[in-house]
Amino acid sequence: MTKRNVLVFDLDGTLIESAPDLALSLQILLKSEGRQKPNLIEVQSMIGDGATKLVERGYAATGSALSENELKGKVKKFLEIYSENLVVETHLYENCRTVLSNLKVKGWKLLICTNKPYAPTLEIMNKLDLNHLFDKAVGGDSYAIKKPDPDHIVKLLDETGASTEQAIMIGDGVNDVLAAKNAQIPSILFTHGYGTEAAKAQNPDIVIDTFLELEDAINRLA
Repeated sequence: MTKRNVLVFDLDGTLIESAPDLALSLQILLKSEGRQKPNLIEVQSMIGDGATKLVERGYAATGSALSENELKGKVKKFLEIYSENLVVETHLYENCRTVLSNLKVKGWKLLICTNKPYAPTLEIMNKLDLNHLFDKAVGGDSYAIKKPDPDHIVKLLDETGASTEQAIMIGDGVNDVLAAKNAQIPSILFTHGYGTEAAKAQNPDIVIDTFLELEDAINRLA
């Protein structure tokens, strides 16, 4: 039987509390066009499917929706704004770095599979000094598909010489649980993120509240 020794992490709402900076950037964009600014709680409900969906939902919630061509331009502008505000308030969840470092030392391979675009993902990893902990990260624009498509995880595993039989998916949202389930990978759900209730409805294998519970959870699945 293959030993599970690969941990695939989501980013936003799983490793990092990023909603304040995503909200700030979306608010700047919408305010520049005379639209109302959604509050933090409203933006949290829009997170999870990448930048395009975040912008699309932001505009739909504050007036008329955008055409496909309009949306492309707004997403580009949003990403420009966000690139200047990546880690204003964004931070790692409590005990995240310590727990990840301990898992790395114990021989776990750590990967990131996020629907966030790759460029800001990499920049945030640089700014928060995460690169040395992870073997590889992929974003929502790294392939032609993204979570909940299981191939988002499967392609990442393939590129790092790992298999689904070795992996455990760890996230905070419904896309993480569904992608894992469709790839036949066990999943752990963090409740400190942005899509907990919808994700719980998809029956993740284990639900935890803090990073201090993570090692016990993965050992139960491994």
